[in-house]
Amino acid sequence: MDSSIAPDTELGLGNTVIADMVDASHDATKLPRALVAGGVGEATLALYLALFRAPASLFLRTKPLLYAYYGALVAVVLFGLAEAWAGFWVSRDAHRRRAVGMTALWVSVLPVLFLACVGGHAILIK
Repeated sequence: MDSSIAPDTELGLGNTVIADMVDASHDATKLPRALVAGGVGEATLALYLALFRAPASLFLRTKPLLYAYYGALVAVVLFGLAEAWAGFWVSRDAHRRRAVGMTALWVSVLPVLFLACVGGHAILIK
């Protein structure tokens, strides 16, 4: 196995979603699985935060910030579903549709960072 595409065990990545995303960037056959798993995970986490976690105190100061918080979570849910759909679409012809899949995969880093910030803040506050 080539060490340049093997999961990094020193960083503790092992066989996680992050390692699968990195592997998917090198292998077109792994790309649909990473897109579907990432999309479903994003949508699930955003729905969980919207339904079961109260927003942080900053978002409770004014109504527009509260609406922006829930609007951003709804946008992440929709993006996650679109990313999962893109995974199914790419799976029909992984080698020809690789560019679209890679774009969706790397753009999905932004919603993941948003969810990590909002979810991490909710965990730290409790």
